Amino acid sequence: MTTPVDFATEYSEFASRLSLEDLSGDTIQAAKTNVFDTLACAIAGFSANGIKDLTALVTEWRGKPEATIWSAGIKVPAPQAAWVNGAVSHARDYDDTHDGAVLHAGVSVVPAALAAAELSEASGADLLAGIVVGLELACRLGTAARIGLSESGFMYTALLGTFAATAAAARVCRLDARLTAHALGIALSQASGTTQASRDAALTKRIQPGFSARTGLFSVAMAMRGITGAVNTFEGGGGLFNSYLRGRYEPQVLRQGLGRDYEFVNLGYKFYPCCRNTHTSIDAALAVRERLAGDTNSIQEITVGVNQEAYEAVCLPLDLRRRPTTVVQAQFSIPYTVACALVKGRVALEDLTDAALKDAKVLELADRVMTYVDQDILRRSAGSISPAILTVKGHHGVHTSTVEIPRGHPSQPLSPVHFDEKLQSCIRISGREWPAHFTENMRNLINRLEDLPQGADLVRIFATTTE
Repeated sequence: MTTPVDFATEYSEFASRLSLEDLSGDTIQAAKTNVFDTLACAIAGFSANGIKDLTALVTEWRGKPEATIWSAGIKVPAPQAAWVNGAVSHARDYDDTHDGAVLHAGVSVVPAALAAAELSEASGADLLAGIVVGLELACRLGTAARIGLSESGFMYTALLGTFAATAAAARVCRLDARLTAHALGIALSQASGTTQASRDAALTKRIQPGFSARTGLFSVAMAMRGITGAVNTFEGGGGLFNSYLRGRYEPQVLRQGLGRDYEFVNLGYKFYPCCRNTHTSIDAALAVRERLAGDTNSIQEITVGVNQEAYEAVCLPLDLRRRPTTVVQAQFSIPYTVACALVKGRVALEDLTDAALKDAKVLELADRVMTYVDQDILRRSAGSISPAILTVKGHHGVHTSTVEIPRGHPSQPLSPVHFDEKLQSCIRISGREWPAHFTENMRNLINRLEDLPQGADLVRIFATTTE
């Protein structure tokens, strides 16, 4: 009887062979879009809580100057740079999202790939190929999983991002299939990423993708030195799916169309800088606000129905979600973000700061928000980003809005203008001064990424800022 080949072996063969000539123009553009959005989110993260402390810690350690900490403009060992850059990219919770896989992909992949490019002096084409390899692995692993985050206890952004970052760094460094497979096996011995960080609104929630990016660089470096890792990394008895996800996955989803159909093109991009499971509720609140012509004074009660995953992630405990005391708590709160949308007609970066959390009018309305698990929503979307049904009662009557798919989903994508506006909002909150034509320069550099002699030239966009 033939022993089945682990998907890690199959993916390593695919990853090591991939070149841009194998990709359609649309697929290449999808990867560039992810790079643009991830770097924009990183810029917003420059001023986020915890980032300066993390940077100071790594700066104290110093070490060999291999790759750049984007927010500080200094070079440190490549794994440490990837760690800080992963954290800064995720700090504002504004980054990409795959609504089926329920994860962010770029925040572990892009920092790892860029650090590897600086370390290896890889070309822009190799950098871009590595980013495709990493994004695709994260999304395939996530869509194959058949267990929700709250049940597994793992945050898939970090857990699956560990392997995605490793695959990306391996391809950027042009590892062959054998060494790539060992690097993925080495990553298995380090993989983690708990949902408890978000439940407790800990700053480690934003740092976990940085751990994943760092692991990617560690794993590749060890494989290149001849250290071996597990071979049956994904499907072995002690591999990813059996050890972490209780054996609940679809093997055919992992393999279907590999090298032909790319799942990462289904990544969505956020309109709002907060947990994706709040977005349908925000969209519903904005729709009701329009009907009320912005008059929220007569609102007496707001109810929001979502699936079980969203209820546990962004509704509990209710008192804390109504009156968040930290930005992370607010980022993971339907009551706060819905109230913010109703009162201000937006949920923007400026609304998720320590100062904004004291807005009395928003907090007063948040106190009137009740949340529940809607059984119909649960039946049709138990394991994905939740639809929402929002009902507002008051002197003006009863208004209900149901939103199935959040804005920014591939079926309702951001336009180039939206991406540029998003970058501008990230620049405003960064606490830095940027050149007048920064957006245009950044877009032009990413658009010709495959033609850059060194992919690390992309990092120079951060050298134009001053504090």
